[in-house]
Amino acid sequence: MVQYVDNRGRPRVVITGMGAMSPLGQSAKESWDSAVAGRSGVGPITQFDASSFPCRIAGEVKEFEPGEFMDFKEARRMSRASQLAVAAAVMALSDAELPETVPDPEGTGVVIGTGMGGLERVDENLQVLRSRGLARVNPFSLTSVLPNMPSHHVSLTAQTMGPISTVISACATGTQAIGEGMEFIRRGVAHTVLAGGVEGLIHEAAIAGFSAMRALATSFNDCPERASRPFDRDREGFVLSEGAGVVVLERLDRALARGAPIYAEVLGHASSSDAFHVAAPDPEGDGAVRAMRWAVQDAGIDLDEMDYINAHGSSTPINDRVETLAIKKVFGETAYEIAVSSTKSVMGHAMGGTGALEAIFCAYALHDGILPPTINYETPDAECDLDYVPNVARASNARVAMSNSFGLGGQNACLVLRRFENSRSGDKLTGEQNGDLRDKSSG
Repeated sequence: MVQYVDNRGRPRVVITGMGAMSPLGQSAKESWDSAVAGRSGVGPITQFDASSFPCRIAGEVKEFEPGEFMDFKEARRMSRASQLAVAAAVMALSDAELPETVPDPEGTGVVIGTGMGGLERVDENLQVLRSRGLARVNPFSLTSVLPNMPSHHVSLTAQTMGPISTVISACATGTQAIGEGMEFIRRGVAHTVLAGGVEGLIHEAAIAGFSAMRALATSFNDCPERASRPFDRDREGFVLSEGAGVVVLERLDRALARGAPIYAEVLGHASSSDAFHVAAPDPEGDGAVRAMRWAVQDAGIDLDEMDYINAHGSSTPINDRVETLAIKKVFGETAYEIAVSSTKSVMGHAMGGTGALEAIFCAYALHDGILPPTINYETPDAECDLDYVPNVARASNARVAMSNSFGLGGQNACLVLRRFENSRSGDKLTGEQNGDLRDKSSG
């Protein structure tokens, strides 16, 4: 008999749909195929004139047409982040074999996170205000900027009426949003959740700010596909990118009852704070260690069950070294037996969107039996000495995967996923047992 709850009596949660807009492609599957092939989505910046900047490359979502996914008039009121989030959500619902307008609005929740929201609209409207006066300012200028607007627009599009939330935790955003979406289901306040993260800010202010921090790769403007090189000795900084990833999380019993496709099971998640520095990670990696250990504990698995880690792997000298150290602290000698790769090597760092995209890649890795490579890994670093799946994808029988996201402000988040299996210890789920009062009729 199928076990619908885990050994702590919590509903099992599965991923039944995935949508993505990324530098690698305009769907989750297209993005995944590019990642597996090692095709870089990094190129020259086209969204503004970057000729005077030390870094002139980024990972852009190419040829994006919002009108293909939403009403054109509505799209004009949105920031690019909201547009990308809606597109990813529409694709995720379709992939899950659900209608764009969800069938049970009150039982469906939304958790979409973003790191920087619609900041480009601030600049646009300041320019209008100063050059053309107050009367010409867009009446939607303020609402388009708010970081909760991607969640709002996804909810509006899908007509969800259940719980809604916005996660803002810099580079950890997308990962934490999926974890919080799982908690909606565990608590019984929703049976289905659209969860993920987004960033849409390839803008002068962002490139200038990160350039001032000396955080970006600047030596590869003429060969952008080589710029993001996590764990390589010659890494010098990350490549800013944009994108959105949204997954459909469902309570297992509902997913099975409707014959939904199931990519992976979400076993656990955790977050932690470094409480150390606004930009630099704790040099001993202790915040990352706590997040990984707590995520494994929440998943209810043993450390030696971990097969694959999609690393934060940002391609900065400090972060990659510290993450390697943290993985070794958590897993000990077993760390050398775990495959670790960074898909930021192919798509760059989409800030609030990255964690969700990387969770999608983890789900595909488990479902398809293949691990995406870390491209541009050419010269080993003595302090980064794990198995980084260098340059070429690898066939795998991995059952359990972790996705790491470590953000500015020392905010860390981790997810643990498992290849879907039809049994797990525990008692059969009922709505009454799990506090779900919204969906008695569907079982």
